[in-house]
Amino acid sequence: MRFEDMEVWRRSSRLSVLIYKYFFDLRDYGFKDQITRSGLAIPSNIAEGIERSTVKEKRNFLNYSKVSCAELRTQIYIGIEIGYIARDEGMQWIKETCEISSMLKGSMKYLDKLP
Repeated sequence: MRFEDMEVWRRSSRLSVLIYKYFFDLRDYGFKDQITRSGLAIPSNIAEGIERSTVKEKRNFLNYSKVSCAELRTQIYIGIEIGYIARDEGMQWIKETCEISSMLKGSMKYLDKLP
């Protein structure tokens, strides 16, 4: 399987792009760096994991992606509260991170069933 064919990789990549574009002009470089790194880590770890040779490695990297998804969701909540993210936009991103996280969990369960 190619990671590019995975819906979870495509959706998380799109979300990462949206986040980069949204924060392009933000001058709080610490927040900007942290939230863009979290967003970028999700599809990056999916790609790295799928390219790994063992099921255990693949699963580990999908789990790293799921953890990064939770980290991103936390930063979105904080970004909304401090006024960096419009509430409507942020809530859409939160919904997307929840769905991506669920997709990652399903992918890990599928891998757990492999020999």
